[in-house]
Amino acid sequence: MSHGPLPAIPRRILVRGVNWLGDAVMTTPALLRLREAFPAAHIALLTPDSLAGLWGGFPVDQVHSFGPGHSAWRVAWRLRPEQFDLGLVFPNSPRSALELWLAGAARRTGYAGKWRRWLLTDPLPPRPGHVAMHKRSTREVRRLIAGGSALVSDARDSGPAVAARHHIHQYLALVGAVGANPAPVSPRLFLEEAEVEGLARRLGFSQDRAHGVPLLGLNPGAAYGPAKRWPWERFAAVAAAVSRQIGCRCLILGGREDQELADHIAAEIERAVASRPGDPRGHPHQPVINLAGRTSLRELCAALKACRVLLTNDTGPMHLAAAVGTPVVALFGSTDPTLTGPGLPGDPRHGVLWAGVPCAPCFRRRCPIDSRCLSGIVTPDAVKALTPLLADAPAYSRRAGRATKADRPAGSDKR
Repeated sequence: MSHGPLPAIPRRILVRGVNWLGDAVMTTPALLRLREAFPAAHIALLTPDSLAGLWGGFPVDQVHSFGPGHSAWRVAWRLRPEQFDLGLVFPNSPRSALELWLAGAARRTGYAGKWRRWLLTDPLPPRPGHVAMHKRSTREVRRLIAGGSALVSDARDSGPAVAARHHIHQYLALVGAVGANPAPVSPRLFLEEAEVEGLARRLGFSQDRAHGVPLLGLNPGAAYGPAKRWPWERFAAVAAAVSRQIGCRCLILGGREDQELADHIAAEIERAVASRPGDPRGHPHQPVINLAGRTSLRELCAALKACRVLLTNDTGPMHLAAAVGTPVVALFGSTDPTLTGPGLPGDPRHGVLWAGVPCAPCFRRRCPIDSRCLSGIVTPDAVKALTPLLADAPAYSRRAGRATKADRPAGSDKR
Protein backbone atom coordinates (compact mmCIF):
# COMPACT_ATOMS: atom_id res chain seq x y z
CA MET A 1 0.00 0.00 0.00
CA SER A 2 1.35 3.42 -0.95
CA HIS A 3 2.01 5.96 1.83
CA GLY A 4 1.43 9.10 -0.23
CA PRO A 5 3.22 10.45 -3.28
CA LEU A 6 6.92 9.91 -3.78
CA PRO A 7 9.16 12.95 -3.30
CA ALA A 8 9.55 14.64 -6.67
CA ILE A 9 13.32 14.35 -6.36
CA PRO A 10 14.58 11.71 -3.93
CA ARG A 11 17.77 12.85 -2.21
CA ARG A 12 19.13 9.51 -1.02
CA ILE A 13 18.35 6.24 -2.80
CA LEU A 14 19.30 2.73 -1.69
CA VAL A 15 19.12 -0.11 -4.22
CA ARG A 16 19.26 -3.66 -2.95
CA GLY A 17 21.12 -5.46 -5.74
CA VAL A 18 20.63 -9.05 -6.83
CA ASN A 19 22.75 -11.99 -5.73
CA TRP A 20 23.84 -13.65 -8.99
CA LEU A 21 26.34 -12.41 -11.54
CA GLY A 22 24.21 -12.65 -14.67
CA ASP A 23 21.22 -11.10 -12.93
CA ALA A 24 23.43 -8.25 -11.68
CA VAL A 25 24.45 -7.41 -15.24
CA MET A 26 20.80 -7.45 -16.28
CA THR A 27 20.07 -4.77 -13.65
CA THR A 28 22.52 -2.30 -15.20
CA PRO A 29 20.00 -0.77 -17.66
CA ALA A 30 17.68 0.01 -14.72
CA LEU A 31 20.51 1.53 -12.68
CA LEU A 32 21.56 3.69 -15.63
CA ARG A 33 17.96 4.87 -16.07
CA LEU A 34 17.74 5.60 -12.34
CA ARG A 35 20.84 7.79 -12.49
CA GLU A 36 19.47 9.50 -15.60
CA ALA A 37 16.21 10.29 -13.78
CA PHE A 38 17.88 11.54 -10.57
CA PRO A 39 21.29 12.95 -11.54
CA ALA A 40 21.77 14.84 -8.26
CA ALA A 41 20.64 12.07 -5.90
CA HIS A 42 23.02 10.04 -3.76
CA ILE A 43 22.56 6.47 -5.06
CA ALA A 44 23.94 3.61 -2.96
CA LEU A 45 23.99 -0.03 -4.03
CA LEU A 46 23.81 -2.91 -1.55
CA THR A 47 25.43 -6.02 -3.05
CA PRO A 48 27.04 -9.30 -2.02
CA ASP A 49 30.82 -9.18 -1.50
CA SER A 50 31.30 -11.52 -4.47
CA LEU A 51 29.85 -8.91 -6.85
CA ALA A 52 31.40 -5.75 -5.37
CA GLY A 53 34.17 -5.63 -8.00
CA LEU A 54 31.60 -5.43 -10.77
CA TRP A 55 30.69 -1.84 -10.02
CA GLY A 56 33.99 -0.03 -10.49
CA GLY A 57 33.39 3.09 -12.59
CA PHE A 58 29.62 2.59 -12.56
CA PRO A 59 27.58 5.78 -11.95
CA VAL A 60 26.55 5.05 -8.38
CA ASP A 61 27.88 7.04 -5.43
CA GLN A 62 28.55 4.24 -2.98
CA VAL A 63 28.70 0.44 -2.89
CA HIS A 64 27.87 -1.34 0.37
CA SER A 65 28.70 -5.05 0.40
CA PHE A 66 27.97 -7.93 2.76
CA GLY A 67 29.29 -11.44 3.26
CA PRO A 68 27.44 -14.77 3.25
CA GLY A 69 27.45 -14.97 7.06
CA HIS A 70 26.01 -11.50 7.65
CA SER A 71 22.47 -11.38 9.02
CA ALA A 72 19.83 -9.03 7.65
CA TRP A 73 19.99 -7.05 10.89
CA ARG A 74 23.79 -6.71 10.70
CA VAL A 75 23.57 -5.52 7.10
CA ALA A 76 20.79 -3.04 7.85
CA TRP A 77 22.33 -1.63 11.04
CA ARG A 78 25.25 -0.17 9.07
CA LEU A 79 22.81 1.57 6.72
CA ARG A 80 20.35 3.10 9.19
CA PRO A 81 22.42 6.28 9.77
CA GLU A 82 22.29 6.98 6.01
CA GLN A 83 18.59 7.99 6.25
CA PHE A 84 17.54 6.86 2.76
CA ASP A 85 14.27 8.35 1.59
CA LEU A 86 13.80 5.80 -1.21
CA GLY A 87 14.66 2.11 -1.37
CA LEU A 88 14.38 -0.18 -4.39
CA VAL A 89 14.36 -3.95 -3.89
CA PHE A 90 15.57 -5.74 -7.02
CA PRO A 91 15.52 -9.36 -5.72
CA ASN A 92 12.21 -11.08 -5.01
CA SER A 93 13.30 -12.59 -1.70
CA PRO A 94 11.73 -11.73 1.69
CA ARG A 95 15.19 -11.08 3.15
CA SER A 96 16.04 -8.33 0.66
CA ALA A 97 12.86 -6.43 1.53
CA LEU A 98 13.53 -6.98 5.24
CA GLU A 99 16.99 -5.44 4.91
CA LEU A 100 15.60 -2.19 3.52
CA TRP A 101 12.83 -2.15 6.11
CA LEU A 102 15.35 -2.61 8.92
CA ALA A 103 17.62 0.00 7.31
CA GLY A 104 14.81 2.54 7.72
CA ALA A 105 14.33 3.50 4.06
CA ALA A 106 11.28 5.77 4.17
CA ARG A 107 9.80 4.46 0.92
CA ARG A 108 10.39 0.89 -0.24
CA THR A 109 9.41 -0.25 -3.72
CA GLY A 110 9.61 -3.80 -5.02
CA TYR A 111 7.49 -6.59 -6.46
CA ALA A 112 4.92 -7.94 -4.04
CA GLY A 113 5.54 -11.51 -3.04
CA LYS A 114 4.89 -14.06 -0.36
CA TRP A 115 6.02 -12.97 3.11
CA ARG A 116 7.22 -9.55 1.98
CA ARG A 117 4.30 -7.37 0.90
CA TRP A 118 4.02 -5.82 4.38
CA LEU A 119 7.71 -4.84 4.27
CA LEU A 120 7.14 -2.61 1.21
CA THR A 121 5.40 0.75 1.18
CA ASP A 122 4.81 0.39 -2.57
CA PRO A 123 4.41 -3.29 -3.51
CA LEU A 124 4.10 -3.74 -7.27
CA PRO A 125 2.06 -6.39 -9.09
CA PRO A 126 3.76 -8.60 -11.72
CA ARG A 127 4.67 -6.48 -14.72
CA PRO A 128 2.88 -6.93 -18.06
CA GLY A 129 4.92 -9.28 -20.22
CA HIS A 130 6.50 -11.10 -17.29
CA VAL A 131 7.00 -14.82 -17.95
CA ALA A 132 7.65 -17.14 -15.03
CA MET A 133 10.38 -19.76 -15.41
CA HIS A 134 8.39 -22.96 -15.03
CA LYS A 135 10.52 -25.96 -14.08
CA ARG A 136 9.15 -28.99 -15.90
CA SER A 137 8.71 -32.27 -14.05
CA THR A 138 10.30 -35.45 -15.35
CA ARG A 139 6.83 -36.71 -16.29
CA GLU A 140 6.14 -33.53 -18.25
CA VAL A 141 9.46 -33.77 -20.08
CA ARG A 142 8.80 -37.38 -21.08
CA ARG A 143 5.24 -36.58 -22.16
CA LEU A 144 6.40 -33.73 -24.40
CA ILE A 145 9.08 -35.91 -25.98
CA ALA A 146 6.63 -38.76 -26.55
CA GLY A 147 4.08 -36.42 -28.08
CA GLY A 148 6.57 -34.60 -30.25
CA SER A 149 5.06 -31.22 -29.37
CA ALA A 150 6.78 -28.39 -31.21
CA LEU A 151 7.42 -26.12 -28.23
CA VAL A 152 10.39 -24.39 -29.77
CA SER A 153 11.65 -21.31 -27.93
CA ASP A 154 10.24 -18.00 -29.13
CA ALA A 155 13.83 -16.75 -29.47
CA ARG A 156 13.52 -17.45 -33.19
CA ASP A 157 10.81 -14.78 -33.34
CA SER A 158 11.08 -11.03 -32.99
CA GLY A 159 8.89 -8.14 -32.07
CA PRO A 160 7.93 -6.13 -29.00
CA ALA A 161 6.02 -8.94 -27.27
CA VAL A 162 9.01 -11.28 -27.37
CA ALA A 163 11.50 -8.55 -26.46
CA ALA A 164 9.35 -7.63 -23.43
CA ARG A 165 9.87 -11.10 -21.95
CA HIS A 166 13.54 -10.42 -21.19
CA HIS A 167 14.52 -10.07 -17.55
CA ILE A 168 16.07 -6.64 -18.01
CA HIS A 169 12.46 -5.39 -18.14
CA GLN A 170 11.87 -6.69 -14.60
CA TYR A 171 14.24 -4.08 -13.24
CA LEU A 172 13.39 -1.36 -15.75
CA ALA A 173 9.74 -1.57 -14.75
CA LEU A 174 10.76 -1.24 -11.10
CA VAL A 175 12.67 2.00 -11.62
CA GLY A 176 9.89 3.14 -13.94
CA ALA A 177 7.52 2.94 -10.97
CA VAL A 178 9.53 5.65 -9.17
CA GLY A 179 9.77 8.00 -12.14
CA ALA A 180 12.63 6.73 -14.31
CA ASN A 181 12.35 6.01 -18.02
CA PRO A 182 11.61 2.26 -18.43
CA ALA A 183 12.68 2.14 -22.09
CA PRO A 184 15.41 -0.48 -22.56
CA VAL A 185 19.08 0.30 -23.07
CA SER A 186 21.91 -2.19 -23.44
CA PRO A 187 23.43 -3.68 -20.31
CA ARG A 188 26.71 -1.92 -19.67
CA LEU A 189 29.74 -2.14 -17.40
CA PHE A 190 32.58 0.35 -17.20
CA LEU A 191 36.15 -0.82 -17.74
CA GLU A 192 39.32 1.14 -18.45
CA GLU A 193 41.51 0.13 -21.38
CA ALA A 194 44.43 0.15 -18.93
CA GLU A 195 42.79 -2.76 -17.10
CA VAL A 196 42.62 -4.77 -20.32
CA GLU A 197 46.16 -3.95 -21.37
CA GLY A 198 47.52 -4.73 -17.90
CA LEU A 199 45.96 -8.20 -17.99
CA ALA A 200 47.20 -8.74 -21.55
CA ARG A 201 50.76 -7.95 -20.48
CA ARG A 202 50.58 -10.15 -17.41
CA LEU A 203 49.24 -13.13 -19.33
CA GLY A 204 51.36 -12.67 -22.43
CA PHE A 205 48.85 -11.85 -25.16
CA SER A 206 49.52 -8.12 -25.55
CA GLN A 207 51.68 -8.88 -28.59
CA ASP A 208 48.79 -10.76 -30.15
CA ARG A 209 46.60 -7.68 -29.69
CA ALA A 210 49.26 -5.47 -31.23
CA HIS A 211 49.48 -7.75 -34.29
CA GLY A 212 45.70 -8.03 -34.65
CA VAL A 213 45.52 -11.73 -33.79
CA PRO A 214 41.85 -12.31 -32.86
CA LEU A 215 41.16 -13.74 -29.42
CA LEU A 216 38.37 -16.30 -29.14
CA GLY A 217 36.95 -16.58 -25.63
CA LEU A 218 35.60 -19.93 -24.49
CA ASN A 219 33.36 -20.19 -21.43
CA PRO A 220 32.48 -23.89 -21.04
CA GLY A 221 31.21 -23.88 -17.44
CA ALA A 222 27.81 -23.13 -15.92
CA ALA A 223 27.32 -23.11 -12.16
CA TYR A 224 23.59 -23.82 -12.49
CA GLY A 225 24.17 -27.41 -13.60
CA PRO A 226 25.00 -29.77 -16.48
CA ALA A 227 21.74 -29.01 -18.30
CA LYS A 228 23.33 -25.68 -19.31
CA ARG A 229 26.75 -27.08 -20.29
CA TRP A 230 27.49 -27.88 -23.92
CA PRO A 231 29.86 -30.91 -24.13
CA TRP A 232 33.46 -29.81 -23.53
CA GLU A 233 34.65 -31.88 -26.49
CA ARG A 234 32.58 -29.65 -28.79
CA PHE A 235 34.09 -26.49 -27.34
CA ALA A 236 37.52 -27.95 -28.11
CA ALA A 237 36.52 -29.06 -31.61
CA VAL A 238 35.06 -25.66 -32.48
CA ALA A 239 38.10 -23.80 -31.14
CA ALA A 240 40.51 -26.04 -33.04
CA ALA A 241 38.57 -25.65 -36.28
CA VAL A 242 38.33 -21.87 -36.01
CA SER A 243 41.98 -21.59 -34.97
CA ARG A 244 43.08 -23.55 -38.04
CA GLN A 245 40.94 -21.39 -40.33
CA ILE A 246 41.70 -17.95 -38.91
CA GLY A 247 44.77 -18.29 -36.73
CA CYS A 248 43.09 -17.00 -33.59
CA ARG A 249 44.22 -17.54 -30.04
CA CYS A 250 41.83 -19.02 -27.47
CA LEU A 251 41.26 -17.75 -23.94
CA ILE A 252 39.53 -20.34 -21.75
CA LEU A 253 37.57 -18.65 -18.98
CA GLY A 254 35.85 -19.87 -15.85
CA GLY A 255 36.00 -20.22 -12.10
CA ARG A 256 37.99 -22.57 -9.92
CA GLU A 257 35.30 -25.20 -10.28
CA ASP A 258 35.91 -25.20 -14.05
CA GLN A 259 39.67 -25.81 -13.93
CA GLU A 260 39.59 -29.54 -14.69
CA LEU A 261 37.13 -28.98 -17.54
CA ALA A 262 39.30 -26.16 -18.90
CA ASP A 263 42.45 -28.31 -18.69
CA HIS A 264 40.80 -30.96 -20.88
CA ILE A 265 39.77 -28.36 -23.46
CA ALA A 266 43.19 -26.70 -23.51
CA ALA A 267 44.98 -30.01 -24.00
CA GLU A 268 42.63 -31.02 -26.82
CA ILE A 269 43.04 -27.69 -28.64
CA GLU A 270 46.82 -27.87 -28.37
CA ARG A 271 46.84 -31.42 -29.76
CA ALA A 272 44.51 -30.49 -32.60
CA VAL A 273 46.53 -27.50 -33.80
CA ALA A 274 50.03 -28.82 -32.99
CA SER A 275 50.84 -29.33 -36.64
CA ARG A 276 50.16 -25.67 -37.49
CA PRO A 277 53.41 -23.64 -37.12
CA GLY A 278 51.76 -20.29 -36.37
CA ASP A 279 49.25 -17.71 -37.39
CA PRO A 280 48.44 -17.76 -41.14
CA ARG A 281 49.43 -14.08 -41.20
CA GLY A 282 52.92 -14.93 -40.02
CA HIS A 283 52.71 -14.19 -36.27
CA PRO A 284 53.51 -17.36 -34.25
CA HIS A 285 51.73 -17.89 -30.95
CA GLN A 286 50.55 -20.56 -28.55
CA PRO A 287 47.02 -21.59 -29.51
CA VAL A 288 45.45 -21.35 -26.04
CA ILE A 289 45.71 -19.59 -22.69
CA ASN A 290 43.83 -21.24 -19.84
CA LEU A 291 42.54 -18.57 -17.44
CA ALA A 292 40.01 -20.72 -15.55
CA GLY A 293 40.33 -20.00 -11.84
CA ARG A 294 43.10 -17.45 -12.41
CA THR A 295 41.17 -14.18 -12.59
CA SER A 296 39.32 -11.94 -10.19
CA LEU A 297 35.89 -10.72 -11.27
CA ARG A 298 37.41 -7.49 -12.52
CA GLU A 299 40.13 -9.38 -14.43
CA LEU A 300 37.49 -11.64 -15.94
CA CYS A 301 35.75 -8.53 -17.30
CA ALA A 302 39.07 -7.35 -18.76
CA ALA A 303 39.73 -10.74 -20.37
CA LEU A 304 36.26 -10.75 -21.92
CA LYS A 305 36.74 -7.24 -23.27
CA ALA A 306 40.01 -8.36 -24.89
CA CYS A 307 38.22 -11.12 -26.83
CA ARG A 308 36.99 -10.59 -30.37
CA VAL A 309 34.06 -12.91 -29.60
CA LEU A 310 32.96 -15.26 -26.80
CA LEU A 311 31.53 -18.76 -27.24
CA THR A 312 29.62 -19.48 -24.05
CA ASN A 313 26.93 -21.34 -22.23
CA ASP A 314 24.06 -19.39 -20.68
CA THR A 315 25.86 -18.16 -17.57
CA GLY A 316 27.21 -15.05 -15.85
CA PRO A 317 30.26 -14.42 -18.10
CA MET A 318 27.91 -14.43 -21.12
CA HIS A 319 26.21 -11.33 -19.70
CA LEU A 320 29.53 -9.79 -18.69
CA ALA A 321 30.90 -10.09 -22.22
CA ALA A 322 27.88 -8.40 -23.77
CA ALA A 323 28.04 -5.61 -21.17
CA VAL A 324 31.70 -4.79 -21.95
CA GLY A 325 30.97 -4.75 -25.70
CA THR A 326 32.22 -8.16 -26.81
CA PRO A 327 30.04 -10.06 -29.31
CA VAL A 328 28.66 -13.32 -27.95
CA VAL A 329 27.62 -16.64 -29.47
CA ALA A 330 25.54 -18.21 -26.71
CA LEU A 331 24.57 -21.88 -26.40
CA PHE A 332 21.18 -22.47 -24.77
CA GLY A 333 19.92 -25.82 -23.53
CA SER A 334 17.45 -26.00 -20.64
CA THR A 335 16.88 -22.24 -20.39
CA ASP A 336 15.10 -19.69 -22.57
CA PRO A 337 17.09 -17.06 -24.50
CA THR A 338 14.05 -14.79 -24.74
CA LEU A 339 14.28 -14.41 -20.96
CA THR A 340 18.03 -14.33 -20.31
CA GLY A 341 19.76 -13.96 -23.68
CA PRO A 342 22.92 -11.85 -24.01
CA GLY A 343 22.68 -8.07 -24.19
CA LEU A 344 19.64 -6.15 -25.35
CA PRO A 345 17.02 -8.33 -27.09
CA GLY A 346 17.53 -8.14 -30.85
CA ASP A 347 21.06 -6.72 -30.69
CA PRO A 348 22.68 -8.04 -33.91
CA ARG A 349 26.14 -8.16 -32.31
CA HIS A 350 25.12 -11.31 -30.44
CA GLY A 351 23.90 -14.70 -31.61
CA VAL A 352 22.10 -17.60 -29.98
CA LEU A 353 22.36 -21.28 -30.86
CA TRP A 354 19.72 -23.67 -29.59
CA ALA A 355 17.94 -26.82 -30.75
CA GLY A 356 14.15 -26.77 -31.10
CA VAL A 357 13.33 -29.79 -28.96
CA PRO A 358 9.80 -30.27 -27.59
CA CYS A 359 10.78 -30.22 -23.90
CA ALA A 360 12.84 -27.01 -23.94
CA PRO A 361 12.97 -24.83 -22.00
CA CYS A 362 12.61 -27.08 -18.95
CA PHE A 363 14.74 -24.97 -16.53
CA ARG A 364 16.10 -28.13 -14.91
CA ARG A 365 19.64 -28.40 -13.56
CA ARG A 366 20.01 -31.95 -14.87
CA CYS A 367 18.30 -33.49 -17.87
CA PRO A 368 16.11 -36.50 -16.93
CA ILE A 369 16.47 -38.01 -20.42
CA ASP A 370 19.29 -37.56 -22.96
CA SER A 371 20.28 -33.83 -23.06
CA ARG A 372 19.01 -33.54 -26.61
CA CYS A 373 18.63 -29.75 -26.27
CA LEU A 374 22.44 -29.52 -26.03
CA SER A 375 23.45 -32.43 -28.27
CA GLY A 376 21.22 -30.93 -30.97
CA ILE A 377 23.64 -27.99 -31.28
CA VAL A 378 26.42 -29.33 -33.50
CA THR A 379 29.95 -28.02 -33.94
CA PRO A 380 29.57 -26.85 -37.58
CA ASP A 381 26.79 -24.48 -36.49
CA ALA A 382 29.06 -22.91 -33.88
CA VAL A 383 31.98 -22.63 -36.30
CA LYS A 384 29.72 -20.98 -38.85
CA ALA A 385 28.40 -18.50 -36.27
CA LEU A 386 31.86 -17.60 -34.94
CA THR A 387 33.79 -17.23 -38.19
CA PRO A 388 32.22 -13.97 -39.43
CA LEU A 389 32.45 -12.45 -35.95
CA LEU A 390 36.16 -13.23 -35.69
CA ALA A 391 36.60 -11.71 -39.14
CA ASP A 392 34.66 -8.57 -38.08
CA ALA A 393 31.70 -9.46 -40.30
CA PRO A 394 28.09 -8.69 -39.19
CA ALA A 395 26.80 -10.81 -36.33
CA TYR A 396 23.98 -13.29 -36.81
CA SER A 397 21.19 -14.52 -34.56
CA ARG A 398 20.76 -18.21 -35.22
CA ARG A 399 18.66 -21.19 -34.44
CA ALA A 400 20.71 -24.37 -34.77
CA GLY A 401 20.71 -25.34 -38.42
CA ARG A 402 19.28 -22.04 -39.71
CA ALA A 403 20.66 -18.51 -39.79
CA THR A 404 18.61 -15.34 -40.05
CA LYS A 405 19.78 -11.72 -39.85
CA ALA A 406 18.70 -10.17 -36.54
CA ASP A 407 16.69 -6.96 -36.51
CA ARG A 408 17.54 -4.18 -34.07
CA PRO A 409 14.36 -3.26 -32.16
CA ALA A 410 13.10 0.30 -32.06
CA GLY A 411 14.57 2.25 -29.18
CA SER A 412 17.62 0.01 -28.79
CA ASP A 413 20.82 1.49 -27.47
CA LYS A 414 23.25 2.48 -30.24
CA ARG A 415 26.33 3.18 -28.15
